[in-house]
Amino acid sequence: MKRKPNLAVVGATGLVGGTFLKVLAERNFPYEQLYLMASANSAGSKIEFQGREYTVEELTEHSFDKPVDIALFSAGGGTSEKFSPIAAKKGAVVVDNSSAWRMDANVPLVVPEVNPQEIAKHKGIIANPNCSTIQAMVALKPLHDRYGIKRIVYSTYQAVSGTGLKGIRDLEEGLKGNDLKIAYPHAIAGNCLPHIDVFLENGYTKEEMKMINETHKILDDDRIAVTATTVRVPVFDSHSESINVELEKPFELAELRALLAASPGLVVVDDPAKNEYPLARDAAGRDEVFVGRIRRDFSVENGVNLWVVADNIRKGAATNAVQIAEKLLEIL
Repeated sequence: MKRKPNLAVVGATGLVGGTFLKVLAERNFPYEQLYLMASANSAGSKIEFQGREYTVEELTEHSFDKPVDIALFSAGGGTSEKFSPIAAKKGAVVVDNSSAWRMDANVPLVVPEVNPQEIAKHKGIIANPNCSTIQAMVALKPLHDRYGIKRIVYSTYQAVSGTGLKGIRDLEEGLKGNDLKIAYPHAIAGNCLPHIDVFLENGYTKEEMKMINETHKILDDDRIAVTATTVRVPVFDSHSESINVELEKPFELAELRALLAASPGLVVVDDPAKNEYPLARDAAGRDEVFVGRIRRDFSVENGVNLWVVADNIRKGAATNAVQIAEKLLEIL
């Protein structure tokens, strides 16, 4: 892009919206004009960003009458369903963090380390995948390219920040002995809840089906057998995942580990003799995806186990969206 883009952040007062701004500043993302938007409840609030005070404006059907080139959305699915097409029609490219557009056949679902070529196919909207899917894809794409993936079993251990500020508050208060149940149907402190999002008729939760369906779309391979169990755990930041993978081709463990270590966005932390493996606390505040406990699964042919950890608000949401925006600058 020959000029700096005009940028809008929708949902600027939320947890992910605030992290959008933090990541934009850290990565020195170029922009000419910046517009911060949110619901009527947050309109009028002030946000300090890069030495300037911005007034948050209410998101309306006329918000994109002014020229906006890129709009980062994190304001919920209903808001995105209504306002993303309006923004796109007015000339903005929307990078949406909600689940509203992910499975739309006309909307690219993008992890920049995995399928950046999809960005150029956009028709005004690009979807950010689910947080737990993003980190899994960064780890699995190199394996799929080299060996082919036959089957994936996901077991996730997801932080309360994935539910936003209300999830964080439930845990904070629970640790004080006050078991709030604002974000969850049960107390989260001292608990593990095998229940993320709503239950569906097939017995899976919506979160589990997101991981299954998004894996197929991002890897562009519906033949892969995928199942998932997603669990909310009393951790503030970073999702952890046990990923069991059955590959189509045989592999040498040392070669597989070296492949992961050389892959973009991945950091291998895997020295059990020194008690070194990816930890949620170490991943918090980082943009990389960490992988360890890399070991052969002897129960199946060509099986491997991985432990994958990443900051769900950064790489799982804000950073991934900003990385997409950076790629957009190359083609706008």
